[in-house]
Amino acid sequence: MSTAFNPRRFRAMLVKESLQILRDPSTFLIAFVLPLLLLFLFGYGVSLDTTRTRVGLALQDSSAPALSLAAAYRNSRWFEVKEARDVHTLKDDLVAGRVRGIIVIPPDFGEKVARTRGNAAIQVVTDGALPNTAGFVAAYAEGVRANWAIAQAAERGTRPPVQPIRIEGRFWFNPELASRYFLVPGAIAIVMTMIGTLLTALVVAREWERGTMEAIMATPIGMGEFLATKVIPYFLLGLGSMTLCTLLAIFVFGVPFRGSPLALLVIASAFLVPALGQGLLISAATKNQFVASQVALITGFLPSMLLSGFLFEISSMPTWIQYLTYAVPARYLIPPLQTVFVAGDIWSLFLPNIAAMLGFGLLFFTLAVRATRRRIA
Repeated sequence: MSTAFNPRRFRAMLVKESLQILRDPSTFLIAFVLPLLLLFLFGYGVSLDTTRTRVGLALQDSSAPALSLAAAYRNSRWFEVKEARDVHTLKDDLVAGRVRGIIVIPPDFGEKVARTRGNAAIQVVTDGALPNTAGFVAAYAEGVRANWAIAQAAERGTRPPVQPIRIEGRFWFNPELASRYFLVPGAIAIVMTMIGTLLTALVVAREWERGTMEAIMATPIGMGEFLATKVIPYFLLGLGSMTLCTLLAIFVFGVPFRGSPLALLVIASAFLVPALGQGLLISAATKNQFVASQVALITGFLPSMLLSGFLFEISSMPTWIQYLTYAVPARYLIPPLQTVFVAGDIWSLFLPNIAAMLGFGLLFFTLAVRATRRRIA
């Protein structure tokens, strides 16, 4: 029988695969329900912002300067203050993690303020088990004290205490340093990984389990044509899910979208190529849906979550792990995806990553065609 491309046969196979998707509730669960859960989790449940950190305030002095400084900490937008008269009262809270630091205003604080024109020291005790939070608490506690000292000097009409060089940070693209601005786009990348890799990892294995693969083997369909009919419906499904997630990110979570829809479409399409190719390769190499799903989770979902730069900075990883991340296709999706949201269209960044994703896709599809041909031969 001839294996030449036949549009009618190709259309029939596409309809068959599309109907299979429509009849499978798990497909819609993974493509539309699970993305919503992930977006709401990373948009509302997970936050790397350091606002309203719980701290203890040991106010050991009842002088006017001490009370004024204590009020400055209570009114700070960075801290949620639990107040006590003694450090030992707050020690158990620090050990139990109920507060992340203790700010101590010593008994002679008022006297030192009077002698040094406001440049009196305080003590800040932090929880070293969380180094980032500890550094934040120490830095901002000192910042509140320094600003308070300057304000006190201005009220008295005297020169403020000598301060070191003051650095005023300017943060491009995300002035508020809101973590959802990069967590939500990163969650979209995880969603696309699940749809591209996890769902397509089941398609050929499902044919073997249901006994329909033998019937397909009896047809004159070519391997490229067969795999294309498997890929195209899931490619469109992935773009549809990405569009839904993007609309939610913009209109529900308030993430800015400063790029163009065309750039987002190109980036998403480029990533779906290796994601779908990896899923097909897994599906062709296994004949069992359970095994295929487990392999897809281990080789697709987990690396995208841990080694793509989504949650953990790649530059802070050990060197050998950094080299390992180059084999993760999602590594090349996260920077363009976050950039198109918060910065705009920067094609000099997009194009090398798009080329890398297409290269992975070509490799995966080539291996998938060979693996499927060996299975059928």
